[in-house]
Amino acid sequence: MKKPVIGISTSVIVDQGGGFPGYERIYVNKDYVSSVIAAGGVPIMIPMDASEENLRQTLDLLDGIIFSGGHDIAPIRYQEEPHQKLQDICPERDEFDFLLYRLAKERKLPILGICRGYQLMNVSEGGKLYQDLSLKDTESFKHSQGHGPNLPTHTVKVEEGSKFHQILQKEEIRVNSFHHQAVKSVSENVTISGRALDNVVEVIELKDYPFGLGVQFHPEMLQAKEEDMKKIFAALVSAAKEYQGKK
Repeated sequence: MKKPVIGISTSVIVDQGGGFPGYERIYVNKDYVSSVIAAGGVPIMIPMDASEENLRQTLDLLDGIIFSGGHDIAPIRYQEEPHQKLQDICPERDEFDFLLYRLAKERKLPILGICRGYQLMNVSEGGKLYQDLSLKDTESFKHSQGHGPNLPTHTVKVEEGSKFHQILQKEEIRVNSFHHQAVKSVSENVTISGRALDNVVEVIELKDYPFGLGVQFHPEMLQAKEEDMKKIFAALVSAAKEYQGKK
């Protein structure tokens, strides 16, 4: 059997200098690609494209998908107006990601959402976000560590009996942290399977879905040296192999 193919959603970056100031580039951080390869999958970057026809054809090639990190999601997506502490949004990317997520779910593709991708899963399923952690009722830890992407800085308690617990076989792990927003509420389609010690939601799972996992932290930045993070990508690739076998 061929290796399973894992799609990775992309973002857009605008050159601020050099020979092409203002030039737009489609990109994804290399760690996502490296993580899929290390887990035994074949990575494919999915260019930002809001054409449903093109995305359906792209999804024909895939056995699993990763929704990557990046911009804040426009709060209109969860029926709120922008708070002063909202950071950069990209409506073009929202259009792409929300459509891609809907089409991936239609096929029951194995899904892994990371940071923005995890928040995208929650909002797509009817949940809401804190536009900034300062808006929580209680004080939070430092969730934007600002440096050392491969440095775990805080603890996540894992919900016993969850898919995430099955993957890790642990009650708690240490993770890195690069976010200023957080899940505020989840819908009945989503279960919470991991929280930081300040109660910030760090892991969600889709109910009644073959493999749908979202993490607020960045396992792709840690997997080169952290066995727990390797297990997350191994689980995605394993689910993708199962999906591939049913095609």
